[in-house]
Amino acid sequence: MKIISATQTKKVDQYTIENEPISSIDLMERASSAFVDWFASHYDPKLSVAVVCGTGNNGGDGLAIARLLHERHYKVAVYVVRKSDNSSDDFAVNEQRLEDMLVINTVANETDVPSFDQYQILIDAIFGSGLSRPVEGMYASVINAINDAKAEVVAVDIASGLFADEYSAGGAIVKPYYTISFQLPKLAFMLPENAECVGEWIIKDIGLAGKGIEQQSTAYRYLDRKFVKSFLKRRTKFSHKGNNGRALIMAGSYGKMGAAVLSARAALRSGVGLLTTYIPSCGYQIMQSVVPEAIAQVDEGDHFLTSYAEGESKYDVIGIGPGIGKEQETMFSLMQAIQSFDKPLVIDADGLNIMAEHREILETLPENSILTPHPKEFERLAGEWSNDFERLEMQKEFSSTYGVIVILKGAHTSVSTPQGEVFFNSTGNAGMATGGMGDVLTGVVTALLAQGYAPPQAAFLAVFFHGLAGDIAAENQGIVGMTASDVADSLPAAFKMIH
Repeated sequence: MKIISATQTKKVDQYTIENEPISSIDLMERASSAFVDWFASHYDPKLSVAVVCGTGNNGGDGLAIARLLHERHYKVAVYVVRKSDNSSDDFAVNEQRLEDMLVINTVANETDVPSFDQYQILIDAIFGSGLSRPVEGMYASVINAINDAKAEVVAVDIASGLFADEYSAGGAIVKPYYTISFQLPKLAFMLPENAECVGEWIIKDIGLAGKGIEQQSTAYRYLDRKFVKSFLKRRTKFSHKGNNGRALIMAGSYGKMGAAVLSARAALRSGVGLLTTYIPSCGYQIMQSVVPEAIAQVDEGDHFLTSYAEGESKYDVIGIGPGIGKEQETMFSLMQAIQSFDKPLVIDADGLNIMAEHREILETLPENSILTPHPKEFERLAGEWSNDFERLEMQKEFSSTYGVIVILKGAHTSVSTPQGEVFFNSTGNAGMATGGMGDVLTGVVTALLAQGYAPPQAAFLAVFFHGLAGDIAAENQGIVGMTASDVADSLPAAFKMIH
């Protein structure tokens, strides 16, 4: 699913109007009806509702929503924040349609701003996605009053004050519980710093022309089930373990063998044919006991890795990093692996931290290697950023500069490619914010790369199925107390769900 800019969305709207064909006021009605259908499925008509509108097209949506809710017997109050008599044409049409049904309260100055305390639900329709400057003055006062109210807030398309495509520097921004957006998600929805200004977001299809969307070029996409399923391989009747990839995972150190175990289990649960683990000797009994399906190749070092597994040519992929520590000998072990292997690597955790301290290693990475940092690890690699939009640009630049794929972990994990594209994940939940989840992801990426997926596809599939396994684990056990082992154990069910 594409993520396009506010300007591009207007072009798609216009294309739909011209080619469906449909009038702009009828397209607004369609969007408003989609919003009201969702709203009616979530909120009882006995609740008191206020719709707060601007005088642009987002406000026009709000007026149409108020009318449609009134027709469904909701108790609706309407407020229009109006600095002048100027308004969009479609706002004016919907204002006229509503005048005989409901009183329209005008907020024309600071003294008119209500408290909204008498309402249980507030619908924010002041500004839409075209906003390009911080909200101040009377409009800011209205937004602050919305945020101060005890009501549950639902934003129409995007929260007022939030920029769709760039950093929202200063100014007042509505903090909704839900954002009901139309057709495609906004880039702003994907970034952590905007979390309280987005809430839970839902996309409603309003029938914008598919060809119009196709014509819009974008670097950003949202990973959904349809996209993932389009390149998911099916196993043949006569496939054998050799067909399903040979992987090596270099992981673990004294006190951190759990990371190696989690990565190994996840790789096996993700369908790798043959898995070898290269571990310090202190982990031999642990690995053989807990993951009997994996071959345990032991390093000469007792507490940490000191050298490199022989016979690297027999492996399709090597995953390096979970729990290895940052000892000097381990750094040389990592460098030897990178220099000896000419296929894409998967590097995580302490593998990334070692590279951050020895940046010359980055220049030697095989093309299309996959790095899986969390934000702090990425900061060590790429430097600090002042906001998440800047971080996103740094991620794209890093992938391009070093020819690698970066999986930057978090809610809506972002996968950047050397070609400058970024794919945001649609699966996963807050229960996955616990230790060991990254180790599981490393195992999944390694297993998929071993099975012959192109590196970008392996990365897309890995984050999607890792998150989906987390969703399955959360459904079965709840978000609180969910562990990385629960996610690893849920991987087969996740793959089964999409196949």
